[in-house]
Amino acid sequence: MPTTSAISSARDRVGESPVWSVAAQALYWVDIEGQRIHRLDWASRTQHSWTLAERVGCIALSTRGTVIAAMESGIFEVTLQDPPMAQVKCLATISHPHASMRFNDGRCDAQGRLWAGTMVRDMGLGNAAGGIYCLDTQGLRGPVLEGYITPNGMAFSPDGTTAYLSDSHPSVQKIWQHTFDGTTGTWGPQAAWVDMTPLPGRPDGAAVDSEGCYWICGNDAGQVLRFSPAGALLQSIAVPVSKPAMCAFGGPDLRHLFVTSIQPAMPAPGFDAALDGAVLVLEPGVQGLPEPLFSQFPVR
Repeated sequence: MPTTSAISSARDRVGESPVWSVAAQALYWVDIEGQRIHRLDWASRTQHSWTLAERVGCIALSTRGTVIAAMESGIFEVTLQDPPMAQVKCLATISHPHASMRFNDGRCDAQGRLWAGTMVRDMGLGNAAGGIYCLDTQGLRGPVLEGYITPNGMAFSPDGTTAYLSDSHPSVQKIWQHTFDGTTGTWGPQAAWVDMTPLPGRPDGAAVDSEGCYWICGNDAGQVLRFSPAGALLQSIAVPVSKPAMCAFGGPDLRHLFVTSIQPAMPAPGFDAALDGAVLVLEPGVQGLPEPLFSQFPVR
């Protein structure tokens, strides 16, 4: 079992969306409920944080050296300055179909578009008003897919022809595959892939490695699971927190796996409560892929 350690200096309420910058050799991630973007320099292990005006569901890094943040009222370009200063520019607003919604999980495809899902903030309502949206040169379009309570687990295969999505709500707990056309940015029909109901944890944030295998956090179970492209469970790694949220490959050779986490309402027995909300790092024995940069800025 790989050794796991904590590398973040703070504890997030809802740690999500880790993204590794190859150029900066730094890890970026968010605390959704803390309304923060964090950055950790790998060489010095120095962490900086920026507080924004809204919850940040997910982020991507851009070809301009900025951070693209999908928040509550829209998608913003954030220029991180000397902490805690940040310049925020709105790229697109969104009109949600239900009150109290925000963006949640998302990432860029190989062509530099940002795809992000929305959700009703109160998961207890079980409201399937969530959808998947795209930000590209034409602005924000969507929902291109609908009917999600808590959309999560978005990832793309190494060749870009397969897209993955999950719904982490306790009433769903499914992961799906879609064919994906990167040229046109078109998703094919939803196809059943993995039902996580009988497996440990709910499907949360995910990553794909260089072998095309899909890694996903088992929220509530303290597990990170690896599936083959055919959907076979290949590996399960235990982590010391009950609510791992999202994983991402990074480090100098993309051989480290970073795992953000969430603080549970009550400490879970059998786990290390002092690490709840920390960013963990481990070496899983496989290499990841560089995260695509956002490049399709809306033309105004």
